[in-house]
Amino acid sequence: MFPTRVEIIPTAGIVDTVAAQLPVGSTVTVTCLPHHGIERTMAAALELAERGYAAVPHLAARAVSGKAQLRSILADCASAGITEVFTIGGDTQQPAGPYACALAMMRDIAESSGGTITMGVAGYPEGHPAIPAGVLLADLAAKAELAAGITTQMCFSADTINPYADALRREGIELPVWAGVAGAVPRTKLLALASKIGVGTSLRFLSKKASLARNMLGGERYQPEDLIDGLSPTAIAGLHLYSFNSLATLPLPALR
Repeated sequence: MFPTRVEIIPTAGIVDTVAAQLPVGSTVTVTCLPHHGIERTMAAALELAERGYAAVPHLAARAVSGKAQLRSILADCASAGITEVFTIGGDTQQPAGPYACALAMMRDIAESSGGTITMGVAGYPEGHPAIPAGVLLADLAAKAELAAGITTQMCFSADTINPYADALRREGIELPVWAGVAGAVPRTKLLALASKIGVGTSLRFLSKKASLARNMLGGERYQPEDLIDGLSPTAIAGLHLYSFNSLATLPLPALR
């Protein structure tokens, strides 16, 4: 049984939905999508923290205008009792400020917070469509000095996630790895959102696996239980459930 986190999209009314579906104290991460901006992410995270959830806002480096805004975000986190953020580069074409990548922002977070904020980073078991594998690994190794954990991109095979975690350890990256897994999401919703939230690579991978494709595309909902059962407790620290705000049907083995 794995500890589990739930990722939400900061749409209107989602905090009320979280309160109705998830126990107080659960860890809830809040995405930062290009068309939403970091302000919406922080507003949802602060409200979740106020209601007693362990909120983890996603900070997209390219969405942050500079050190002043970053310090303001960190001050808001401190006031709300938020002690963890998830750092990513972001998908906007033009950075809003000096941060073109997550690493530069992470260094400023570490300096400004004095180590009171822990940081998660992204991992890519299936690779990244725009970044070579060697560059991804070197970038992750550099971030590992500042990070507290790795959350993988959404995957549909334990045989992809387990070897990835093992390979990182062989490279000397000892951070805990959280397996990125889709929740029991309606098939049509997952397919419709794929291109918007960066799941295209995983879905292309899925299409090559006939049995998985039947599971995904043949029913009304994708069911992640078989994948979860295949995860290695020695390789994986926990589950990161991509909910797409479909919270009522999530598999929640142990929320933390």
